[in-house]
Amino acid sequence: MEVNKFKKTEMVDITEKKEVFREASAIGKIILKPQTISFIKNGKIVKGDPLITAEIAAIMAAKNTSQIIPLCHPIPITNVSLNSKINFNSIEVEAKVKTTAKTGVEMEALTAVAVYLLTIWDMVKQYEKDEGGQYPTTLIDSIRVKEKLKSEQDE
Repeated sequence: MEVNKFKKTEMVDITEKKEVFREASAIGKIILKPQTISFIKNGKIVKGDPLITAEIAAIMAAKNTSQIIPLCHPIPITNVSLNSKINFNSIEVEAKVKTTAKTGVEMEALTAVAVYLLTIWDMVKQYEKDEGGQYPTTLIDSIRVKEKLKSEQDE
């Protein structure tokens, strides 16, 4: 007869690691109808400017990643920058996150990109629905880490 065993769950132990400068960038895109893109470019979205709202949401998301990804370490974010590009039927975004900490910021960069794209979707969804209320062409795609850097701090 097997005795009940507790399953161990823990964060990665970074106690002994040295604080160093770290930077990560992530990218992703959302596919939208060309008409929706036109509405965005011309300021016709009823909820307001999706790009500005998505930028604020992405920065907030990066700063709060450890609160929504259970085993992420809380780290001091020193900078979040976002660059977006509007195409014919998509919006691409890159988030770059910086810190001086014991662990990296790739999860914060990925979270920023995901929330940026989700915010765009939320703000334009009324224009993306078909007659049945579905989203047959709207797609969040290609979210990934673009680059991760780590360097010893200058003293």
